[in-house]
Amino acid sequence: MAYISDDRLGLRAKLYRLDWLLPTLIAIIGVVGVVMIFAATNGVWTAGAMQHFVRLCVGLVAMIIIAMVDIRVWFSLAYPVYLLALALLIAVDFAGVSVNGSQRWLDIGITRIQPSEIMKLAVVLALARFYHDLPDWRVSNLFGLIGALIIILLPVSFVMRQPDLGTSILLVAPGLVLIFLAGVNWRIIAGGVVMSAIALPLFYKYGLRDYQRERVLTMFNPERDPTGAGYHITQSKIALGSGGVNGKGYMSGTQAQLDYVPENSTDFIFTVIGEEFGLIGGLATMLVYAIVIGICILLAAQCRHVFSKLMIMGITATFAFYIFINMAMVMGLAPVVGVPLPLISYGGTVMLAVLSGFGLILSAHLHRQTELPRGAGLLL
Repeated sequence: MAYISDDRLGLRAKLYRLDWLLPTLIAIIGVVGVVMIFAATNGVWTAGAMQHFVRLCVGLVAMIIIAMVDIRVWFSLAYPVYLLALALLIAVDFAGVSVNGSQRWLDIGITRIQPSEIMKLAVVLALARFYHDLPDWRVSNLFGLIGALIIILLPVSFVMRQPDLGTSILLVAPGLVLIFLAGVNWRIIAGGVVMSAIALPLFYKYGLRDYQRERVLTMFNPERDPTGAGYHITQSKIALGSGGVNGKGYMSGTQAQLDYVPENSTDFIFTVIGEEFGLIGGLATMLVYAIVIGICILLAAQCRHVFSKLMIMGITATFAFYIFINMAMVMGLAPVVGVPLPLISYGGTVMLAVLSGFGLILSAHLHRQTELPRGAGLLL
């Protein structure tokens, strides 16, 4: 059978060629989120589980729609999306809504949005377009490197003002991964590691706020303030440890059901999984996440152009850092920074942003044979 060019495929043919294993696994993870939010809210369907289910359904439809759109559309929108997300971040600085002392949201009437979540995708899109257009000899060029760092650090400067250390990490870390994957010279990497080691103590002292430094200290010794800064981590460890190997059973976890663990339907929902389903449940959750990440890496390897490869790897890296930081946080291996467990934690903007990212991954793979122009972007 003759191969039909990507740009000649109809909607039915695109749906047929779509890699349905990835959406299926994503849907399964989302349903796990609905089930665990239901448990974390003491079986009250309208206390979060219903909203999560509705957002999951809407997000999955949006993911498929995004996947059907020609990759050339997302290629052309890479910089405009970045600039729009940056404008929304600036708007938060002037007209943002404060919740629990953090100014991270914009009220648009019908709902609130968190522009920093949109920026996580926008940075990946902009960097993928930047390196796609950049000649190979400029990848390790000083001006090329500066261009990539500007794309990453400009939004970080606004996110840190909100303040939101977790999102800042999720902007910087995947961005650095993309710089590495683009083929930057090893000498620059080594120099960056040395400079980071020198800058880290200065950032700790002058770049973090008092409560953020307190969280870092608490990570190393939660018992120094068990009823204050160390309360989250202490209760989280108790919940995870009390689950044992097999867990206490669905909706039978005392720490979760008696509300000893704060934010147990959002950032600390993994403690509910660990307490009610034990080590087996926790490892099963990690395994499904690992399979999703592995599939995404395989999809990136099958793409022919730089933009799609880097975009898929950037979105996958962001997803992986979400998981790693959240699980490390609830296990007491990282400071509490307010990073949700993707697709499982309750949260609207995060859910839609993550599913939109997977839509872009599916679009890139579906249109992997489509030609993209090079050298038409903003070059330094």
